[in-house]
Amino acid sequence: MLIGEYTHTVDDKSRVSLPMRFRKELGRKVVVTHGLDNCLFLYPLKEWQKISEKLGALGMGQADTRGFNRIILAGAVEIDVDSIGRILIPEFLSEFASLASKVVFAGVHNRIEIWNDKRWKEYKKKVLRQADQLAEKLGEIGVI
Repeated sequence: MLIGEYTHTVDDKSRVSLPMRFRKELGRKVVVTHGLDNCLFLYPLKEWQKISEKLGALGMGQADTRGFNRIILAGAVEIDVDSIGRILIPEFLSEFASLASKVVFAGVHNRIEIWNDKRWKEYKKKVLRQADQLAEKLGEIGVI
């Protein structure tokens, strides 16, 4: 399971080291794509195969489904993890997420989200302010 929050620095060649705690589970290849809330989603290859199959099975009849698939699937890039655990995030994805010199890797069960450090802090503050309301909604559906 991918959990935890780690801040890393992007080097002068636009490479970033994956957190040590994630490397074994991720393996030598990962898939990075557009995420939601202006972050990137990073998947282990096996998990990506499951996600892409589910998305691919959706019908083409609805415009919103087509659009979502185009953004997630067409924007996906298979990336090699180098021998010391670094990845090179493609420029178009880096620009989408406004990645700067510091990024946050947030483990979210089956994926890792990659955030601009400042944007992550703002997002986290917003969600924490709503934590009690979110907990009540989750309680109503039996999650907590």
